[in-house]
Amino acid sequence: MILEVATVRVQAGKEAEFEAAIATAYRLLKETEGYCSHTLRRCLEQSDRYLLTIEWQTLEAHTVNFRQSDNFVTWRSIIGHFFAAPPEVLHYEIVHQS
Repeated sequence: MILEVATVRVQAGKEAEFEAAIATAYRLLKETEGYCSHTLRRCLEQSDRYLLTIEWQTLEAHTVNFRQSDNFVTWRSIIGHFFAAPPEVLHYEIVHQS
């Protein structure tokens, strides 16, 4: 299991619109082979900042199956115009778990 972590900053005042838009875009993730689940969290101290985490079966499920698909192009067209800056996206694997 791979965890994709995207730190997203949206344009101030567009938070509600971003949340509505991304809610409709989740179907594109769900259609992707290797997708497992996702969570979107809004920062309490800075309401224009979000943490999007997506669990994938493999790294390639994200980097190939999703990022190289038409669904990714559509995903970015739905939410990309809300970004105040490009998201930082990193991938993590479990080292220890209890």
